[in-house]
This record gives sequence, structure tokens and C-alpha cells, in this order.
Amino acid sequence: MKTRRLFLQKASLSAMALAVPAFNPLSAMTNSMNIVSKDSEVLRVAIMGLGSYGTRVAEAIQDCNRVKLVGVISGTPSKVEDWKSTYNIPAKNCYDYDNFDAIKDNPDIDAVYVITPNALHKDQVIRVAKAGKHAICEKPMAISAEDGQAMVDACKTAGVHLLIGYRMHFEPNTLEVIRMRKDGELGEIRFFQGLCGFVIGDPTQWRLDRILSGGGAMMDIGIYAINGARYMIGEEPIWVTAQEVKTDSEKFKEGIDETITFQLGFPNGVIASCLSTYNMNNLDRFYLNGSNGWVEMQPSTGYGPIEGQTHAGPLTEPIVTHQTVQMDEMAAIIFEGKQPEVPVNGEEGVKDMKIIDAIFEAVKTGEKVALNLS
Repeated sequence: MKTRRLFLQKASLSAMALAVPAFNPLSAMTNSMNIVSKDSEVLRVAIMGLGSYGTRVAEAIQDCNRVKLVGVISGTPSKVEDWKSTYNIPAKNCYDYDNFDAIKDNPDIDAVYVITPNALHKDQVIRVAKAGKHAICEKPMAISAEDGQAMVDACKTAGVHLLIGYRMHFEPNTLEVIRMRKDGELGEIRFFQGLCGFVIGDPTQWRLDRILSGGGAMMDIGIYAINGARYMIGEEPIWVTAQEVKTDSEKFKEGIDETITFQLGFPNGVIASCLSTYNMNNLDRFYLNGSNGWVEMQPSTGYGPIEGQTHAGPLTEPIVTHQTVQMDEMAAIIFEGKQPEVPVNGEEGVKDMKIIDAIFEAVKTGEKVALNLS
């Protein structure tokens, strides 16, 4: 019997080719999406990938008002049996990676949340879309912007939503900082710093496998600084420079970045200075400086609670379970076409992937790389 590891490696090497037209986000959100009837108040979700984060999402869904966990997709039969018992999931809603295309004939599942290794996302999301189900995909959405765009296009063609698991876009203290910036309380924004990292453990895990992860710390934790710079500053960067340091070439093999510092330049002259690492702990900090004020958040992107100080005092918004709020808000996006303060659609994910692609190019060439996120 194939092990889960062998299956993942095999699946990661097989991508689906799909020729589809260019994506129009406005028409997709307002016209061509399969909007669920408001009478169907609960979004019925199957989770694909029953690892630690899949478990965290499943637990968070138990407190949702508009989302219910109704199915599972996994390559590990023992996990499927455990989840069936724990979450009262019927056998007819349980699938493996080979047969989950059959969800197209299952009216009890509205959406699939893909929480598998990065390199598998493209193939799996496209298959979900072809089955006529909405796709929620954990970040990074893919291992390249090209793959991410293929996912967006496939979901557009199928008339289903593609949403990316940007939980911070719904976190109350994060939204309060965005409000302060938009209302002018910080004055003219001048600088952002994002520090993201931890010391990674098991050297055999998939995150340190180039084929499955598509990269190292940048894909896993650096994406928070990239995305955070964009929503904290409120503009899109136009260039990037980057430098890589690797102290352990055995653990961090070719294609697996250990530590990268990178700088993003914005049209208004703001610079974002960021760090992504798998070799330092206690790095989860955002700092935003403006002409009239400042914000420091630490922790800034962890599972919670998010804490911070501003020139006007501490951030005091309610503490929430990020994934619970995320899933309920995503139900509102699918049910009613609700527009969140910061987008969580596939286009948002592609923008981050374009920046990651450019960071890797800047590391390789030592040159400033221009960005076009339009």
C-alpha cells in the first residue's frame, strides 16, 4: 500500500494542464460565481489534509455560526476513521486523494478547504473547481505565481469561489490598525518592518522538502511579512531587493531558504524592511511608522492573541479564534458576495506569489527586481 509520503511526492510531480481565459475579479465576484442562496445559512465544508493545521481549523469550525464540517479528504485511512468519530462525519462524505473528484455528485458538500503541502495546491484546487465546489486554499496558494493564476482561472471558468486562508485579514486588532491608517491617525506612512521566523524542527518534514514546499521559510512564514507590508502600508510594492544567508546547508538544502532579508519599495516612497527565517525564534513583529504616529504589534501574526501598542495606547480589540472568524466571514463572501476590508480572493494570493517569485530572483541575481501587481 502506498504511504502518504510517497503519494504526496507522486502527486506533487503531476500538474494538470488547463487552458482558461484571463480572470476578471469584479465580474467573478458579482456575476459568474455560484452564490449560495441566503436561505442556506450554513456553508458545508470538507477539509482536505488532516494534519495539525487541518485539525486546528476543524476545531475552530465547531464554534462557527455559518460553517459546518461535513466531510474529509485524506490519504491516511486511520485519520479518516478518527475524524468520522470525532466530528460525526458520515462515511459517504469521506474521500481519499484518488477519488475525491466524486464530490461533484455529493450535494452535501459546498466547499473544500485544501490544507496540504504547497506543491499539491494547484492540482487539488483545480480538481475541486472541476467538481463544481468552492475552494478555500491555505497559503501560500501555490509554489509560483504562474500556478496560482492557473488556479484562479480554473475557478473562474467553473464559476466557483477561490478564497485563500488569510486569517489575519479578519483579526480585530489588525483591522483596527488598518482603520487607523486609513483614517489618517498615523499621518503619512513612512516605514514598515516585518520580522517573521522560528527555529524549525524535524529535518524530514515536508516543509524542508523542495519538491513539496517550493521553498523554505519564505513560503511558510515570510509570506506573512509580504502580505502584512501590503495591508499595513495600503499600497502595492513596485520593486524588491533581497539577500539570503544560509548557515546549515545540510538541513537547508538547495532550494530551501533558511534566512532571507528583503526590502519592498512602494510608489509613495515608503520602504518595507523584512526578515524571513527558519533559524531564529521570537520573531513575530510588525512595526508601522507614520508622520503622526506609530504601531508595534508583537505577536503580529501568531494564532493569538495578537497584541500591540500605538502612539495613542495599547490595541484593545476583542481576542478571537482567527479561524472561526475567518470561516464565518468566508461563508458571508460565498453566500452574499460580501467584500472584506482586505481581500482574501485568489488574486490576492497571486500578488503575494509574484512577490515571492521576485524575491527568489533578487536573491539569485543580486539585482533590484521590478514588480507589477496590477
